[in-house]
Amino acid sequence: MTEPFGVRYAAALAERGHLCAGIDPHPGLLRAWGYDDTPAGLERFALGAAEAMAPYAALVKPQSAFYERHGSRGVAVLERVVATCREAGALVLLDVKRGDIGSTSRAYAEAYLDPAAPLAVDAITVSPYLGFGSLQPFVDLATEHGRGLFVLAATSNPEGPEVQQATSDDGATVAAGVLARLRDLNRGAGPVGSFGAVVGATVGTGTGLDLDFGGPVLAPGYGAQGGTVADLAAIFGARARWVAAASSRGLLEAGPDATALRSAVERANDELRALSS
Repeated sequence: MTEPFGVRYAAALAERGHLCAGIDPHPGLLRAWGYDDTPAGLERFALGAAEAMAPYAALVKPQSAFYERHGSRGVAVLERVVATCREAGALVLLDVKRGDIGSTSRAYAEAYLDPAAPLAVDAITVSPYLGFGSLQPFVDLATEHGRGLFVLAATSNPEGPEVQQATSDDGATVAAGVLARLRDLNRGAGPVGSFGAVVGATVGTGTGLDLDFGGPVLAPGYGAQGGTVADLAAIFGARARWVAAASSRGLLEAGPDATALRSAVERANDELRALSS
């Protein structure tokens, strides 16, 4: 039986720091690196970034959409990126934001959480907005195979509060309900559970959310999007030690030079070390 994701996540943060390095091959970044927006350019960009950053980041987060837009050849590149990052010792969090129902949900879960799958990763992002219960196939496979989930809760995009801050009949927000369900899933796990939440580094401190839900946190918005270490400390308080701060563009702008990319990761890890104190 594979160790629970939460155990491996805690060890990765302790060993490598709190950075989650995104590998998001935006067309503009491909051009900035001098590559064409083609499968060949994607491969040079993504593998170059993976080889430079994965040995030094606790987590690496490829955004699946930027590979899928190149069709089957792009997905083949994504498979190689996942393998490269895992060989370098990083946990791979695939940003797919899947959320469906029944057998379709099960198929998505098998695509990413079954160790025998070509795109098997350590954890994925999922959306609970077809009802949290629709995620049960993901929960089941994650539990069976020692994988993790990061469930969208309070995201950093400006449209998010329209749904996430809506209130139910008991007065609780939708986001609070998501965290409550995660709290149930993580109950009794240690040092941290395997079922995480996505909470943006730019959401501020006025959400009223109880972030003590026992699981890891993915905090997008750190770095180029304006989120700071001070923001993370203010939002998460004592729970900041379980936060992985996600940065993509702020790191990738240092490329394509491998030494510069490594230095960008190391600077971010140094800055984020304050979250462990």
